[in-house]
Amino acid sequence: MGRFLALFNGAADEADKADLTEQQQTEFMDAWASWAQANEKAIVDPGAPLYAKKLVTARGVEDFTDSLIAYTIVEAGSHDEAVQIFSGHPHLALFAGNSIAVLECPPPPS
Repeated sequence: MGRFLALFNGAADEADKADLTEQQQTEFMDAWASWAQANEKAIVDPGAPLYAKKLVTARGVEDFTDSLIAYTIVEAGSHDEAVQIFSGHPHLALFAGNSIAVLECPPPPS
């Protein structure tokens, strides 16, 4: 089994987010919970939202923004299996342009 980091990219702007009704938000959270329950054996870390972001370089530290909004870590038999876990995730249907990057996280060399 390998570990895979899923990075959720959000395509919505603040106006799009404000247009979501309470019912749409509830339905989305319920769908996310159902997805998590269906995949609970694979989920190593359910993740969290990604908020305040700092970029550290040799020149210093600065705030930055990007489209990354959350992460999750799963275990799967292959990269393709990990991708399949996220292929039906409700995040993909919430806003046009939403995506999920699935990255393999191999163990460090010994």
